[in-house]
Amino acid sequence: MQFNPYGGTGAFLAAKLLNAPVLTTPALVRALAGLEMTTHDVDESHAAALATWIERVRPVFGEPDEHRQITLVNALLAEATTSVRVSNHDGKAPHLHYTAAIDDPVERIRSAIAGGLAVAICGAGGSRLGRCGRPGCGVVYVDTSRNGRRRFCTTTCANRINVAAHRARAALA
Repeated sequence: MQFNPYGGTGAFLAAKLLNAPVLTTPALVRALAGLEMTTHDVDESHAAALATWIERVRPVFGEPDEHRQITLVNALLAEATTSVRVSNHDGKAPHLHYTAAIDDPVERIRSAIAGGLAVAICGAGGSRLGRCGRPGCGVVYVDTSRNGRRRFCTTTCANRINVAAHRARAALA
């Protein structure tokens, strides 16, 4: 499953930030660099502001009610987006930017995430923004599988559930 590259990037960034054990400046820089996103220098105050805000994004992942999921994303868009623009900076192909050229990295990142979630929902369906189905695991993910039926964050979590179910069935036999 391929998402719009820019929109998908915002959704993947949301998952990376939500899955970070602690959102520090180095973790934020690694997440941005790993997705080839550029922004101005970030510091601990930016990481702290995003750590608080990103928790508002968590309910979008794994939300089974499409209407509620859309409402959550629309609230993020209303708060973060200033405008949608087509850009082709730095020799990149034309792509969408969800904010005007502003210097505040927190606003730019929030806008990219809100816009990316909207593109993911509209382009591939909200069920592609998932939460691991293993009880106790809080990992979120963007489902890029061909059939869109991913239920777990990793095969490790899937195996734990399957082994537990097998042992429960064996105990009854």
